[in-house]
Amino acid sequence: MANLVYKRVSTDQQSTARQNLVLDDAGIEDPVVFEEDPGTSSRLHPLQRPKFRALLDYARPGDTVHISEMFRLVRGTGHILDVLDVLHRNHLALRIHDGAFSAMDLTARHPRTGELLSTVKFMVQTLAAAGELQRDLQRELTYDGLRAAEAKGRKGGRRPAVAAAKTDDVRTAYLEGRSIAALAREHDVSRGAIRTAVVDLLPEYTPADPGAPAPELPVVLDMPGKVADFLRAAELEPVERVTLDQGVTVRRGQGYTLRVTAVPAVHRQLLDRCQSLDGTTSVPAQRKARREYENRVNALPVASLR
Repeated sequence: MANLVYKRVSTDQQSTARQNLVLDDAGIEDPVVFEEDPGTSSRLHPLQRPKFRALLDYARPGDTVHISEMFRLVRGTGHILDVLDVLHRNHLALRIHDGAFSAMDLTARHPRTGELLSTVKFMVQTLAAAGELQRDLQRELTYDGLRAAEAKGRKGGRRPAVAAAKTDDVRTAYLEGRSIAALAREHDVSRGAIRTAVVDLLPEYTPADPGAPAPELPVVLDMPGKVADFLRAAELEPVERVTLDQGVTVRRGQGYTLRVTAVPAVHRQLLDRCQSLDGTTSVPAQRKARREYENRVNALPVASLR
């Protein structure tokens, strides 16, 4: 019987150090580790995550799945019950080594009906709902903080790498012969930031052709949260990744939409990226969300799609 260890972090700035400590203390024998790529979204259904699907493919009846805490694997109550059903169907045990669920046998079933015990189901739903409430409150506090900052004239987001007050100095120094590397060291910014500040002064700079067609204008579309979750875990081009990262989350009852601003071509690229959500491996809610996003992209004015 194999011991299968699953690890995941929500952002690429996080590490699995805490999970490693908990799992090492558990003394798991001959662990087979499945670790998601950094930044795999917690909103993405566990059964759609590449490494957890690989774990299920690898597993055999009688194996045990080990996680440091429940929320490394799932977030919402629906996800928890879906995962427990799959584990039960595949005759896999689940062992949680830390947190509120660590003292519970989540795979306990009624001896005659084979269904999840009512007490277990109640505790799972209650504890998961409490976790969702905590995260929602944190989002609300963050939103209120941003609103308060805007009222005082401050904006959120990344600050310009080269302050506007120093841009003229940087450009003058570049024209006087200072190198981009030297200016980057002097102003404690990246070379790319300096190149951006002096882009029209670079030898390779080519002015735009006056006769060229006008570029597409950005369009704002609401992307269903389930589509956004899928795309965040997918392999994207840099421009697509930046577009998602700059999207604005809008709460919609129990879910959310991502308000995405991009030129129509990028919206179409993102739509193409989530074609697999129409497949049999996706859940009905994901297929519905993708169709909603497809309808919104297809509804863009014809002039914008040229």
